Amino acid sequence: MKFVISREDLLKPLQLVAGVVERRQTLPVLSNVLLVVEGNQLSLTGTDLEVELIGRVTLEQPAEVAGEITIPAKKLMDICKSLPDKSEISFKLDNSKVVVQAGRSRFSLSSLPATEFPNVEHANVDIQLQLPQSHIRRLIDRTGFAMAHQDVRYYLNGMLLEVAATGIKAVATDGHRLATCAVEIETSADETVQVIVPRKGVLEIAKLMTGGDSP
Repeated sequence: MKFVISREDLLKPLQLVAGVVERRQTLPVLSNVLLVVEGNQLSLTGTDLEVELIGRVTLEQPAEVAGEITIPAKKLMDICKSLPDKSEISFKLDNSKVVVQAGRSRFSLSSLPATEFPNVEHANVDIQLQLPQSHIRRLIDRTGFAMAHQDVRYYLNGMLLEVAATGIKAVATDGHRLATCAVEIETSADETVQVIVPRKGVLEIAKLMTGGDSP
């Protein structure tokens, strides 16, 4: 694996993906971010086995050597933050180490094989939705505060989403208070479907909202 990327192109998706990575993990690989590079496409993946987040970046120059590896998420982010603006960062896999270089700075990070990185099980997709960010933000703002936090009744530690043909409803409760919000929008649902999104997933989705009505 060998490729070059600008600091700005790498830092933003890395910060988002690193948000789901837990520092204290029983599995060391879960503290890492998975890097996969092929052609001019780089993907970064982080997971805690409950939430999986993938960020994709288009490289200005195609990778010299394609490949995949996992490296410590926090250390990589600390390196990126410490580098000057507009730095060009090169990555090179050297045996079990990933060498990161930018200008006169050179870092060697330990790695774990990509084969050890777990994939969150992806259920068959029954419904696909596209709606304005403002609608998602409204659902989260009006109900997210009522989600339980580390309750033994694990099903309360999240938000219930109900998707019907005529709209989406969000419900959250911690057993003492209950909040609900509905948005009217046409969907592809033939019947009403309900799913609980974990609390951490809801918080990460909220971070992705940039404002406005972009889908």
